[in-house]
Order: sequence, then structure tokens, then C-alpha cells
Amino acid sequence: MTAIRRFSFACVLFLFAAAASAATVNLPDFSPLVRDAAPAVVNIEATQNPSAMSRGGYDDEEMPEFFRRFFGPGMPTPPSRGGTSLGSGFIISADGYVLTNHHVVDGADDITVRLNDRRELSAELIGSDPQSDIALLKVKASGLPVLKTGRSQALQPGQWVIAIGSPFGFDHSVTAGIVSATGRSNPYAPDQQYVPFIQSDVAINRGNSGGPLLNTSGEVVGINSQIFSNSGGWMGVSFAIPIDVAMNAVQQIKDTGTVSRGQLGVQVQDIDQATASALDLELPRGALVVQVEPGSAADKAGIEVQDVIVGFDGQEVVRWSELPPLVGAVAPGSRVEVEVIRAGRERTLTAVLDAVGGDAVASASRRAGGASQSNPLGVVVQDLSAQERAQLGIEGDEGVVVVRVEPRVAQRTDIRRGDIVTRVGRETIRSKADFEAAVGDADGDEPVMLLLQRGGRSQFVTVTPAGH
Repeated sequence: MTAIRRFSFACVLFLFAAAASAATVNLPDFSPLVRDAAPAVVNIEATQNPSAMSRGGYDDEEMPEFFRRFFGPGMPTPPSRGGTSLGSGFIISADGYVLTNHHVVDGADDITVRLNDRRELSAELIGSDPQSDIALLKVKASGLPVLKTGRSQALQPGQWVIAIGSPFGFDHSVTAGIVSATGRSNPYAPDQQYVPFIQSDVAINRGNSGGPLLNTSGEVVGINSQIFSNSGGWMGVSFAIPIDVAMNAVQQIKDTGTVSRGQLGVQVQDIDQATASALDLELPRGALVVQVEPGSAADKAGIEVQDVIVGFDGQEVVRWSELPPLVGAVAPGSRVEVEVIRAGRERTLTAVLDAVGGDAVASASRRAGGASQSNPLGVVVQDLSAQERAQLGIEGDEGVVVVRVEPRVAQRTDIRRGDIVTRVGRETIRSKADFEAAVGDADGDEPVMLLLQRGGRSQFVTVTPAGH
């Protein structure tokens, strides 16, 4: 028996070693890719003089602790030396066009590009787009090495990707990982809702900003831009701007000097199971319309509050975050079809898109809430005086204010004291009496949808009556 046990143990060790060896053999070797791509990756130094630094910006303590850009306003530097931002970039044409992040060069008085061969060239800012966080630079040179651009739309979760950049000033550092997700929205950067971010676990830190994210063919599929962190450093969640989005912005900057996007003119939010039930949807899907801007493309097309947008220009909309990038990618003036579900029926509307001004295409409202006296919803409201409406910036006569929320409701929703309730279901609310009547008419077994305002934003919240 002893001999048999020894033989079995030896077999296990052999199989384990063979498996480990096979796994090692199958791991990719990125050295040829890096050797070919590295010459086109650059280090960028953007400098502000002391007077320019007084224009504004954050100090580090004001920046969101959990979500920081790598470089930009707020980098601690001695005032007497001005401000210096270090980032990365890459060459996209042999005649000297360089791509990086807007926040790397934002507000800079002087920009220096350091090439792989150690040359330092002064760069001109051709144009930048804060909303996609893209900046296009130009250096006076020719015959430069160039990175090929790939198709970010072809990326799939689980694929290998590689980053080359200058974290903490260490030029041409290489890190690798996999794509964690595509089409990721960034709730902490509402001004970038047009960007369907690529999420990866590639290690990037301060100084990687603006550098390329490459696929295994050596093609640029993204531009490293941000990290999600509660420490200020990499924690396994990194975000890159899809190269398709970036190159669209680049072409517009070259052609017109600006970047234009289509605008529908709605505010939308996501749909959870309770809201789907209240809307008679089989599954939670689509973007729930919580506000339609008067005179906007959506208004003219006949889109209404409480419509659920499930398709845009031939593309399915499963989550609210998918809608803004789809709208923003279409040129202003374009005629598009918008599929909506209204009161359980699907219909197709035609919209002619406006141009985005300073605001977003379609924004997600933060969670909010509202209700009255001892009612099944567990929310108490009161009327608003004319003075209170003026102080709150509420136009017209709609809305009541939440003064109390029962603990069970507070635990299930984000309804807060001070929220303004403007609708219950499809009923407009102008007084506490309206609210109580609407709540009293609701089916006691069904969730109730409230349209709320908080801080100038609107959002539907679904409340389940007590006992359900």
C-alpha cells in the first residue's frame, strides 16, 4: 500500500507540474509588441506660471476622495515654481500630431513633449474637448513613429490589454491586464456622460493619464484617463476613453476647431425591478424619462415624462447609461428614430437632434424621494408657500415638500426631507391634498412612482406601500 501511495503522490506532482508548465507556456509575451509600440509613446510636461495658477481649480482636499484624475488642477507644487503636470501621450501621425488627455494640459502656458529618443519638443495645443477629455497637440517634426488605431467597439471583457506611460515620471513603464467591462458609465464625472468608458484592471497611476491602452495586436483601443480609488492610487479599477470616441473628437477638432454632439433634451434614470413592475414592464430595461426640456428635440418629437426609451437610432437601450453616448455620437440636425414604451405600448417617434451647448445630452438624476401624512407610502408632505417656492427656485405652482420619511421607506429608497414631489404616477401634484388623493387612489398592492426634485434635478422613485 505504501508503494501505491507513493506512486499516486508522484503522479499528482507530475500532473500539477505539467499543468503549471502548460499555463506558463500559454501566457502571452508582450515584449515584441512593446518594442514596436514604445517609440510612439511620449511623456508630456505641461507648465503653468504662478499667475495662471490663481485662475482657479481644486486643492487636493476638494477633489473627490474616491475618484481622482491623475493630473490636472490640484497637483501640489511650490507656488514660486508655478505648476507642472506630468502625463503621457502618443503620436498619431508622422508629421507630429500627438493625442493626450484634456486634463493633462488644461490651463497650461507651456507644453513639452519628450520623445522616446530623448528629444524634447515644444508642443502647440491644436484643440481640446473637456467632455471627452481629449486634447490634440502638434510638434514640429516629421518622420515620427506612429501607433496604429484599432476598434474599441470590438473589445470584449476578458481580452488582454497593455498600457504604456509614465507613472510618477517613470517613462515607458508597461503594465498589462484584461478588459473588465465596456460601455461603463462614470457617475462621478457627469460632464463625461458621452464617454462609454473601457474598464480594465491594468495598473495605471499618476502620469499614465493620456497614454495608450493597446490590444494584443499593438493597436490603440483606448486612452488611459481615470482610476476609481479611495486612496488616490490604483486599486484594480482603471478607465480608458474608447479610441473610436477620441478619434471622432480629433477629426472634428482638425476640421472645425470644435467638437459638436447631438442633444435630445431629456433627463433619464435607470429602471430597477420595482419601477419595472410599476411601469408594467416584463424586465427592467431602458431609460426612464424624468424630464423633457421645453422646445427640445425630445419635446418636438412628442417624448413625454415617464416614457421608457428602449431604442435610439437603431440601437437597443438596455440601461440609461447607454443613451447619452448614442445621442452624443450623432451629429446635430440628424433625424433619428426613438423607440419608447408608454403605458405598456411600444411606439416609434422621430426626433431631429439639437446641438449640445454647455450642458449634457441626457443626464442621470441622483436618487430622490417624497409623500404625505400617515399614508401607505410612509412619507409625509406639506404645502409650499410662494416665498418657499422662490427660495427653492421652483417655477409655477407644482410640488409639495417632504417633511418626514418613515424608517422602513428610508431604508428602501433614497427619499429625503426637503425633496419636492411633483407627480404621483401620472397625476400632477400642486398641494398636499392632491398628494393624498393620488396616493389614496393608488392600488394598495402595486408600487407607486413619485417624480421628485432635489437640487434642481428630477427623478422618479418607486415606493412600495406598507406591508408589501
